[in-house]
Amino acid sequence: MEKKSAEDHEAGPLPSPRLIDRFSCLKQDAYHSPESLSKGRHLLPFNSEERRIRKWRKMIGVGGSDWKRYVRRKPHVVKRRIRKGIPDCLRGLVWQLISGSRDLLLMNPGVYEQLVIYETSASELDIIRDISRTFPSHVFFQQRHGPGQRSLYNVLKAYSVYDRDVGYVQGMGFVTGLLLLYMSEEDAFWLLVALLKGAVHAPMEGLYQVGLPLVQQYLFQFDQLVREHMPKLGEHFSGEMMNPSMYASQWFITVFSYSFPFHLALRIWDVFLYEGVKIVFKVGLALLKYCHDDLVKLPFEKLMQALRNFPDDAMNPDVLLPMAYSIKVSGRLKELKLEYDLKNAKAVQPTELCTNGNK
Repeated sequence: MEKKSAEDHEAGPLPSPRLIDRFSCLKQDAYHSPESLSKGRHLLPFNSEERRIRKWRKMIGVGGSDWKRYVRRKPHVVKRRIRKGIPDCLRGLVWQLISGSRDLLLMNPGVYEQLVIYETSASELDIIRDISRTFPSHVFFQQRHGPGQRSLYNVLKAYSVYDRDVGYVQGMGFVTGLLLLYMSEEDAFWLLVALLKGAVHAPMEGLYQVGLPLVQQYLFQFDQLVREHMPKLGEHFSGEMMNPSMYASQWFITVFSYSFPFHLALRIWDVFLYEGVKIVFKVGLALLKYCHDDLVKLPFEKLMQALRNFPDDAMNPDVLLPMAYSIKVSGRLKELKLEYDLKNAKAVQPTELCTNGNK
């Protein structure tokens, strides 16, 4: 019998295909059970799915050659189709097109290889430490030192060198891991750059900078929106001393990729890359609205548990996402950002006055 190495024992055998769902996750919880998946996006009849893929291929063109022209001509059609869900076989390419990362890659040949092979990062040990915590139930990332973990390390290390001001923060692993399920290392790296540096939408690097400044802004905005859209729940949260930092931080830092089922996270990411971060606010509000009547009855401990473990029916994208789309937040988010900036400016002024007085 062939002798196994120590690394083989540490990695362990790959799980039986019968224990893996269609998103390559171990069936360890209700989110990834066959029953919950059947409640999610129903598998379309073969012919219907083939027609949908043909429509998308026509819209994209060969290698994405027709995409920009189609978006200019029929933006409403593109938006509607993205909200219905991008075909899984085309998801990686479409994500690169709608994020602007494909253009970044073409403009920077050889840069990723340089960052991975020839540069060193102060974050390397932190990245190695966190690798095994990223999607531990997904077979691609399970094997210790396996291809998934190596790719994840390479992309995170490359970004920590590319942008030393941001470096590496743990939440970045879940975002990068999700991208690596649909594209190569280099493609995933440039999509991460596109997101954090703002190739299409507002830059998101503030999610990972020291003090998490963008997270603080988003949580302020979300708290106000909860109070405005669901005043009874907002009042209950205040009474139980429950604030968004206790349950919603990871929603923004990982765009729902941390603890939400893949069949929902992927649909959210389709819309997020095209429409921007407002979808995170909309989905968060929709979740609370869906569970509103139960949440307003719960004391703090049970409330915290409920906000971290939403029921399976709330995780159905064909139910939750239409609710989210119906919630209007764009104008209010702009107003709340101005309010947040003004509040922060006033908080800084007394310090500055004291400093000037001492001079």
